Amino acid sequence: MQSLIPLTRDVVLIGGGHSHALVLRQWGMKPLPGARLTVINPGPTAPYTGMLPGFVAGHYTRAELDIDLVRLARFAGARIINDRAIGIDRVAKRVVLQDRPAVAYDIASIDVGITSDLPDLPGFAEHGVPAKPLGGFASRWDAFARSAQPGPVVILGGGVAGAELAMACANRLGGGDITLIDRSEILAELHPKTKSSLFGAMAKLNIKLLPNTPVTKITQTAVVLEDGAQIPSTLTIGAAGAKPQDWLAHTGLDLENGFVRIETSLRSSDPAIFAVGDCAHMGFAPRPKAGVFAVRQAPVLTHNLIAALTGGPEKRFNPQRDYLKLVSLGAKRAVADKAGMRLAGPLLWRLKDKIDR
Repeated sequence: MQSLIPLTRDVVLIGGGHSHALVLRQWGMKPLPGARLTVINPGPTAPYTGMLPGFVAGHYTRAELDIDLVRLARFAGARIINDRAIGIDRVAKRVVLQDRPAVAYDIASIDVGITSDLPDLPGFAEHGVPAKPLGGFASRWDAFARSAQPGPVVILGGGVAGAELAMACANRLGGGDITLIDRSEILAELHPKTKSSLFGAMAKLNIKLLPNTPVTKITQTAVVLEDGAQIPSTLTIGAAGAKPQDWLAHTGLDLENGFVRIETSLRSSDPAIFAVGDCAHMGFAPRPKAGVFAVRQAPVLTHNLIAALTGGPEKRFNPQRDYLKLVSLGAKRAVADKAGMRLAGPLLWRLKDKIDR
């Protein structure tokens, strides 16, 4: 009996983000005959976002933080290429790599995450460290925290991610000198009750909060404010905003502020290319950048990649309007926030730990 698809079709996963890691797992449980799966990622592992605050706080080792892409690829019968994608030649259907030859694809998917780099802030590139991509930050933090005298830490960005990092830093350093700065309000996106809990937790850890405080420059030893004041800093962490990777701008795909616009099928404007996770923009249902959406996109992406190869019907991704936010408080405690519900305590941290693991 003749196969419905050619002997070999190439599916290339660009990036080892959360969606792609789960695709590898699902593909391994039910592979598609005649399809060859390839994953491209700068390294053999990919840090898991949800466990980063626990890693910074000292609750997890680096090995526990990292998703083993090599093991997942082996399980999926996929090849893994450790290199960085820097472009896509859509005419030739090739993914352009930084150090290796281009990789051909029939169907491709992009899951390369975002960066919290602050390129427009003078001195940040030389003296700051973005919290994303996670791999570089995790290595930098580990070296810093293990040093004899870590010194003061400043986090730029007063959203949930910045607050979690501030509390995690304080827990790992036994208090220390931690400052959280934002050019507008801190934790503005949270319910007032949840916000009150987090402010209380940060106060107990003696974290200094500077809301509505523009920063003009980063030096080797300080963060310089608009009024000229200098906040001492041995490590300045960027946790503000979400910036797409620059190479996406040269793909010719439809973008939204640099993020790849996708349809309900998770396809981009090019039918042969899908995009998921933080690098994608759901124009049909805009949502904040959060790992929960990447995780829930994975089953739909797996199904639709196979549908694209076999001509089968596609599934639609319908993101939920609200989701449970479990915010770490530095120590093994967490706050839950959803639809105005607010709970806190060690039991919630154990729940978060179980989900993340």
